[in-house]
Amino acid sequence: MKREIKIMLVEDSIEDATFTEHVLKFNKLQKDLVLAANGQDALQALEKCDMEGSHPNLILLDINLPDISGIDLLKQIKKDARFSNIPVVILTGSNEDEDIQKSYDLGAGSYLVKPISNSALMQVVERLF
Repeated sequence: MKREIKIMLVEDSIEDATFTEHVLKFNKLQKDLVLAANGQDALQALEKCDMEGSHPNLILLDINLPDISGIDLLKQIKKDARFSNIPVVILTGSNEDEDIQKSYDLGAGSYLVKPISNSALMQVVERLF
């Protein structure tokens, strides 16, 4: 898959963000990567993208964020008509059944448990596009 898309990565771990960015660049996937280290930054970035008329094609979202939980952020994204159609992939260290079920119930397109391999991430992205 060699389709360049605009991706928002919501991740507070510098190591995980760097790895994910490397995977996306290696696979020539993103033309534009919007990084957000917490939920508030993500909401502000989405607002900015909306004002610019350039929504992300995909949101990669960690559940464990320092301010609001990724679950709560997913809920806000899916309730907002401007952003509800953007596919969201959960990338998290949590393999708790409750987190997985809640994520899917709220509209997540996929759920990947860290550490995530290059191939697992690419399979999910290819499935969504």
